[in-house]
Amino acid sequence: MNPRGETMEPKTKNLREIEEVISKAIKKVNGRKENDLCKYLPMTSGGYMHHFTLRKMKNRQPAELGTLIEKFIINSDKPSVVAPKQRAARGSRKRRDQLTFTRNQLERMLNIARLAGDKEMVSVLAPKKSLAACKRDLISSIRHGRVEPELWNAYVESLNMMQQASAPINEMLQMLNK
Repeated sequence: MNPRGETMEPKTKNLREIEEVISKAIKKVNGRKENDLCKYLPMTSGGYMHHFTLRKMKNRQPAELGTLIEKFIINSDKPSVVAPKQRAARGSRKRRDQLTFTRNQLERMLNIARLAGDKEMVSVLAPKKSLAACKRDLISSIRHGRVEPELWNAYVESLNMMQQASAPINEMLQMLNK
């Protein structure tokens, strides 16, 4: 008896009964484990039963699970596999309004922008370099006697990005020092 004064017989009886129903169904579908039954049990939301749901129903709603198994597997002449639930394709959540270019296409567009003299487009399309890489390339171009305004612009842009990134930290440090 449990604290409420009920006997545990009905629960163990239901569990034993469901185990028998499950073993019959496994034999009928030539399965090896109870998860093999999931493919034969349709769900109202579409597709077949998930193995977690089967396990949960076995413990919490054994009579309902037994009814489903008997209806779709045991009492069925030839149990049929339920088609899986339709799911969204991989990558379907990608934004459709954004254009994606291959590396060659980007390089071609960058060259077109350079030939047109459109500095804004060049700065947008040019690959972003780190501050260290910009410094290294700028020093190298000076040593070789070349003037590259794009390189200087990239250096200034990366320097501004670094300053913008560190601005909130500097503000917090100033507030702490007060």
